[in-house]
This record gives sequence, C-alpha cells and structure tokens, in this order.
Amino acid sequence: MRQWCLTTAGERVHGTTKEKPLKRFTEIEQSCLKPLPETPYDLIVWRQARLHRDCYVVFEGAFYSAPFRLVGQKLWLCAGTRQVRLFNADYELVATHERAAKPGQRQTHHDHLPPEKLPGLLLDRDACLAEAQEIGPATWQAVQHLLDDPVMDRLPSVGRLLRLRHRFGDERLEAACQRAIAFDDPSYNTVKRILAEGLEQIPVAIPLALTPATTFARQSTELVGALAEVPSWN
Repeated sequence: MRQWCLTTAGERVHGTTKEKPLKRFTEIEQSCLKPLPETPYDLIVWRQARLHRDCYVVFEGAFYSAPFRLVGQKLWLCAGTRQVRLFNADYELVATHERAAKPGQRQTHHDHLPPEKLPGLLLDRDACLAEAQEIGPATWQAVQHLLDDPVMDRLPSVGRLLRLRHRFGDERLEAACQRAIAFDDPSYNTVKRILAEGLEQIPVAIPLALTPATTFARQSTELVGALAEVPSWN
C-alpha cells in the first residue's frame, strides 16, 4: 500500500485537484501535520453495570469500587486498556481506577466504602496478633489458631473477634477465649455465643475418671470350678 501511494496513486494527476497527490502533500499538507501521540490510541468499551451492595461493579471478572451512596444504581463503565472510569446516570464521573491486570483483582478506593467496613478491609495479620496479645494469652492463642487455617482466610473472622473487646471488654473476651479453647472450638461464633450468654464465668467441668469395666464379677476360680463339675457323656 505504501509503495502504491508513493508511485502509482501519488504520481498520477487527481481528477478534482488536477495535481499530483504526492506533490501536493509534500509542498502543502505535510507541514500542517501534528506529531503522533506518545501512546497508541486507546480503544474504549462502554457498558452499563450495577453497583452491588459490596460497593463494586464487575467488568471482565474484575471488581471496581464506586461510592456506597450509589449502591443499587446502574453506572456507565468506560473501560480502556489502562483505566476504567465510572459515571452515574447523568454521565458525571464518580470513580477512576487502573485497569485490573487479571480477573478476580479488586481495585478499591477506601473512601468509596461505608466507614464501618474499613476496619475489616485494613486488617493486617501482625497487627491482629499484637492486639490479641494486649488482651491476653488465650485471645492470642485463639487468633493464632484462626490465622493458621490452611484452607480458608480467617482474617475477617479474626477482625470480628477482636472487635468484641469494644462491646464486652478485654477481661470478658479473654475469659471467653479460655473457655472456647478448653472445648477445642476457638471460633468467632463460639466466642461470641459464650459472651452473649455469659458463659465465660462458668467453670469448665472436669471429666470424672471412669473405672475400668469389669468383665467378670466373680473370681476365675469359681468359673473353672463350675466347669470341672460338668459331667462327661463319654
């Protein structure tokens, strides 16, 4: 195509201008051209997406936050190769994010979320262990047990457990964790139920030692003697 423009099409006289296109370009038009942009043209995709109650819209498997006041509304999503912008129904810009690199990634602005959701989002493993240590050794042990779960991420549950100190106090939370550990169930739901029902002050019952079951109540000599008295039929 380039060769055709520089020879055949560029050198023949145009029917309207009566000039050779290549000569007209080099003498007049080329000096008026602006330089190309530093980055390639960004192809844009427009799409409508509903803002879910977790304050995210979903686009190509990735999640992008928007202000929580817009939950339930349909937003206009403008996605390019580098950015994703969100607009309300009046086409007012409400959020700008970097394009997610892979499905499942979350792009979040903390001011988009309700204030009560931020503590759970900003949880940190080391910070949780340090806070648990302030409360007491049983609380630390319960938190460590949850964080060591090899299957599920228990960090949100740890955050909820630690926030029980604001409702019930450190002393009661420590006692509840002690009781939960004694029953080998230091989960958030168990600790919360213990506190809600006031069970942390009840002493843990110590199982009674059971005596071994006796197979024979009579002496073995009595049994042997009774067998010896059985008459022979021979």
